[in-house]
Amino acid sequence: MSSPRPAASYAAVLRVPHARRTFTAALLGRLSYGIVSLSLLLSLAAATGSYAAAGLITTVFAATSVVLGPARAGLIDRWGARRALPALATPYAVALTALCLATWRPGAPLWLLTLLSAAAGTLTPPLGPTMRALWSALVPDKRLLQRAFSLDTVAEEGLFMTGPLIAVAVRPALGLALSATLVLIGTLALTASPAAKLLTAREPSVPAARLRSAGVRKAAYAAAGLGCCLGALELYVVAFTDHHDRASAAGWILAAHAAGSAIGGLLYGRIAWRRPAAGRLPYLLAALALLFALTGAAPTVVLFALGIAAAGTVVSPTMATAYLAADELAPPGTATRATAWVNTGVNAGSSLGSGTAGLLVDRLPLPLCFLLAAAPPLLLALRAYPRSGRNAQGPSAVPLAEASEGRA
Repeated sequence: MSSPRPAASYAAVLRVPHARRTFTAALLGRLSYGIVSLSLLLSLAAATGSYAAAGLITTVFAATSVVLGPARAGLIDRWGARRALPALATPYAVALTALCLATWRPGAPLWLLTLLSAAAGTLTPPLGPTMRALWSALVPDKRLLQRAFSLDTVAEEGLFMTGPLIAVAVRPALGLALSATLVLIGTLALTASPAAKLLTAREPSVPAARLRSAGVRKAAYAAAGLGCCLGALELYVVAFTDHHDRASAAGWILAAHAAGSAIGGLLYGRIAWRRPAAGRLPYLLAALALLFALTGAAPTVVLFALGIAAAGTVVSPTMATAYLAADELAPPGTATRATAWVNTGVNAGSSLGSGTAGLLVDRLPLPLCFLLAAAPPLLLALRAYPRSGRNAQGPSAVPLAEASEGRA
């Protein structure tokens, strides 16, 4: 599956013309997404006096952001980054600022808070999919592109670790204002980069249904399987440590999982793989399912922590490979939408996984809960496994006319 020759270094990725400037701007804007969810929940809880109401309104924000993600990414493919991103980021920042003002003191009507949250979710600019489309345009070499996607995935995970720490360090409403500022500055800096010219306006030539059937669906399914595990992970870790009277260890175990993910992603990106990205996804999903299932049977907290860390080493590689597969298999001019479908898959899977975990954790033995959480990635690994030599040869071997069957 791999070549003995190592891929180019991560430094080589950042030496690509305009890459460092563009990536830094994208990370600055994407830090907003690591801060906004917790800030929104806490500010709504303070304004309404009810965690139930705050959770419901936050769900409205999350649902509109996830469901409409591919449609917003389609605007990038159709209008170009320099036109579409500011058109989304500016009203998004205004909506967050309005939420900051509305939640500064208690008493704002629920309908207003819900309306503003829905507006913010609807307008969330797709900075992640846009950056991945830019990586594809900036880095023509496939081995170097794999390393770029690995770097991007690990950095994004770091942002979602750092964001909540920032959110709890400031007043919740100020967290919303900070999120608005970061996304606006990051978006404008990204669109000011010369690299943004690479994503230019074009007439839509591929309908949404054709895009989903052109192999991108397989990558989105893989991401959904990963999301199912990740959505259940936090609750199951807390339940395991509480059962062993080591509740304080939960934070360290989750940190070990995140560290494992970062290490795994960086090491994975160093390998020059012979098998195309879509052909690697089944093996990564199967490895994740196996590690997750074995971890649930761990007899001690130490072995459990090691299992969680080991499972983490597969997370970033799976995400990076899903993004790369979507980019490789998408029809020309649809790269932003393609990776947005992967985002939608992992978020939808995470929601399903967390909801299912909440229903099962008090009803079934924890090892069985882990086994059930491992089932979706395993089933999707079997679904994604190439059934003919044609499927394993990469996008160039399958004409676009055959894409709906050969790469779905």
